[in-house]
Amino acid sequence: MLNVALAKGRLAASCADLFIKCGVRAEILREETRKLVLETPDKKFRFFFVKPADVPTYAEYGIADIGIVGKDTLLEAECDLYELLDLKFEKCKLCLAGFPEKRAALSSPRLRVATKYVNTAKKLFFSRGEDVEIIKLNGSIELAPLTGLSDVIFDIVQSGGTLKANGLVVLEEVFDISARLVANKVSLKTKAAEILPLVRAMKQYTAD
Repeated sequence: MLNVALAKGRLAASCADLFIKCGVRAEILREETRKLVLETPDKKFRFFFVKPADVPTYAEYGIADIGIVGKDTLLEAECDLYELLDLKFEKCKLCLAGFPEKRAALSSPRLRVATKYVNTAKKLFFSRGEDVEIIKLNGSIELAPLTGLSDVIFDIVQSGGTLKANGLVVLEEVFDISARLVANKVSLKTKAAEILPLVRAMKQYTAD
């Protein structure tokens, strides 16, 4: 049995469609349920529903053999996994954003950056040799520059509607984000006969 870590919600719905196209009996993923563990009728796949940020952890520790998770979560988690495939759905950008006049201040010393992606932001600015103050927030990141808590924010941007509604703009697009298929390193060796055919099948439906 192949164990799969997934996040509930819109991502799980997209995953269900993909698995079914690949011949997996994953109709159970479309059912309304409070269960956290679901198995396919043929007992070939077991799905764990976890928080998005926990998908890499379940895969790294081998509880899940594979997982599907956003690239933003992977960057932040820094887990020891194989990233097998860009599934090319749930696309967005990880951006620096703020008021238009802050564009010139991005390289200023002690720039204050509000984000929930603390590790990713630290690595980004360290790689640029820039000294910034990272302020961790867990939600409503756009509020930080409005209240003066930060100069800019580092966050996911999809449509840009929330930014626009609050007078903010994208100052720099930093990372392309989409759903990624990841695997536990040991599982990729011990369950290669199950994982690799699935990867090949998924590739057929993720081509540009």
